[in-house]
Amino acid sequence: MNALLNTSSRNRIFFALVFVALIAAPLTRAQQTTITPNYKEADIRQIVEAVGEITQKNFIIDPRVNAKVTMLSSSPMSPEAFYEAFLSILQVHGFVALKSGDVIKIIPDATARQFAGPLGTQGAAGGDDIVTQVLQVQNVGAAQLVPILRPLIPQNGHLAAHPGSNMLIISDRAANVTRIVGIIRRIDQSSDEDIEVVRLEHASAAEIVRIMTTLSQQPRGDGVPVTTSLVADARTNSVLIGGDKSERLRLRALIAHLDTPLEDGGDTQVRYLRYADSEELATKLQSHFTAQAAGGQAAATPAATNSVSVWADTQTNAIIINAPPKMMRSLMQIVDKLDIRRAQVLVEAIIVEVIADKTAELGITWALEGSSSNTPIGLTNFPDFGPGVVQLGGAAGSGGDIDPTGLIGSGATVGLGRISDTGVSFAAILRALEGDADTNIISTPSIVTTDNEEASLNVGQEVPFVTGSFTNTGGTAGAVNPFQTIQRQQIGVKLNITPQINEGDSLLLNISQEISNIASSAQAVDLITNQRIIETTVIVDDGQVLVLGGLLEDVLRESEQRVPVLGSIPGLGALFRSRKTDLVKTNLLIFIRPTILRDASRTTLETNKKYNYIRDVLNDKAAGGIQLMPGAEAFEMPPFEEANRPASESEQSSD
Repeated sequence: MNALLNTSSRNRIFFALVFVALIAAPLTRAQQTTITPNYKEADIRQIVEAVGEITQKNFIIDPRVNAKVTMLSSSPMSPEAFYEAFLSILQVHGFVALKSGDVIKIIPDATARQFAGPLGTQGAAGGDDIVTQVLQVQNVGAAQLVPILRPLIPQNGHLAAHPGSNMLIISDRAANVTRIVGIIRRIDQSSDEDIEVVRLEHASAAEIVRIMTTLSQQPRGDGVPVTTSLVADARTNSVLIGGDKSERLRLRALIAHLDTPLEDGGDTQVRYLRYADSEELATKLQSHFTAQAAGGQAAATPAATNSVSVWADTQTNAIIINAPPKMMRSLMQIVDKLDIRRAQVLVEAIIVEVIADKTAELGITWALEGSSSNTPIGLTNFPDFGPGVVQLGGAAGSGGDIDPTGLIGSGATVGLGRISDTGVSFAAILRALEGDADTNIISTPSIVTTDNEEASLNVGQEVPFVTGSFTNTGGTAGAVNPFQTIQRQQIGVKLNITPQINEGDSLLLNISQEISNIASSAQAVDLITNQRIIETTVIVDDGQVLVLGGLLEDVLRESEQRVPVLGSIPGLGALFRSRKTDLVKTNLLIFIRPTILRDASRTTLETNKKYNYIRDVLNDKAAGGIQLMPGAEAFEMPPFEEANRPASESEQSSD
């Protein structure tokens, strides 16, 4: 029995939970309901139907309500926001929504004041609701305020005065009624005395008096003399008004209209810059408005133009602007356009250079001498062949020990000869040389610069070149120190680039690329440098690889020196000639790839790639057995996320 009761209880609990879930689900969906309305030339009745479905409100539509509505929205809206937008649509098309119990009536705006609505602005659901306000005027005649305030009421609004109770009746939208009430409160002040003092809150008293004096001193149409006077008190920023009571009332109403805060808060503003340089921007802005004044563009208001002053505070990177309101707005719009985050450009260059230099030489020099006259019978000497028998004989004839270091050239040298007092003396030198030099250079320089800013990269070394020398040869009374003049020349990779990001993802690159190195020549008397320079302007898309240029060169030089007639004899002629062959092949290509870094996330991504590449290389070398000095700890680069962590977070993690 207990088991059955327990089973029955569990079933009841289960069904209760299911029932609660089924009820709660629609409520949750209702709370989370959003709509993104987009209508184009739609009937206003269809929009009313959609509003009713979303907000669960009931509507009654006047037959005169008919319009085509266009509404564009890019973000989801809640039912309340959608209803507020619906009220704005009605206002634009000259209709109004009036609530009557649980029903909302949609009628033309022209007849809205004839229907009952909220009494006072407190009962309005929004600024577009039609309300009726009854306002008691204390110090001014209500009938005198009607002609003053009537231009501020739309054609479909209502403004009337009840002289018996000195009350104003206003019927209009809640937002405008609130504005009118605020103006009336400023005007409705005690004016028993002939002189009134109006304290200003936002405007300058001197400027208000200047404007009001110009306006009030105009001759009246009825010929009545003007007796109104205005004086500004700069210490209290107040305006003193004297004259007829009705004139004082009119001037006080106008002053209330003019005494409103500026949109941006004053004639002097401090603008803190985020990206632009304050000193450079201040100079440009001041020059801009000075040029406008000189060019006559501001001839109508020269005083306002000359009053523009812009100076920079470099310590806070801010500009201080003093200008009239109109000029201030123009200046701020210019600053908004210029003070933006400029995109950066990562430029990666790939330089591939392959040089093959091969040299082959083969030749024989010889000499024969007679037995009695000691005169040479015959000899050969090839200038391009290098030291031979003639040079060796000249060194031997000078006496002393012979140093063969400078007499034996590169390659394999074999000498054969016989020197005797009797008979024929002869000497021969066979020299063979084969040189093979290969150079393979792959450089990948990269540099990051800001848009439209020139950047330069120079990676290499300075190589000394002897340009002159002086030695003391004797014959002078004084001692002279020998010396050599040396000029150092930079050898390596130089990259100068100025990127300009165009509309879209293309870049205009002004590039100057120079590659220079020391040639590994097979035979050279002094250092030889290879130099490649490219100066060009190209257009390339973001992240694409473009070949800037290259050099494909194949040079073959063959030279032969021989003795006439004898050098042409087949077979035997090889003893009377020298041959030299040079083959140089050069393959050079330069590629470039720019990448636009528009925001911090893209910059971090590219930095992460380079950082992790170096980290992997170091870790691979450490794993391969490269050890540091004894007792030194192995260096290991931290992961990029840890190395890029702000200092405050690193200190907190260490604590």
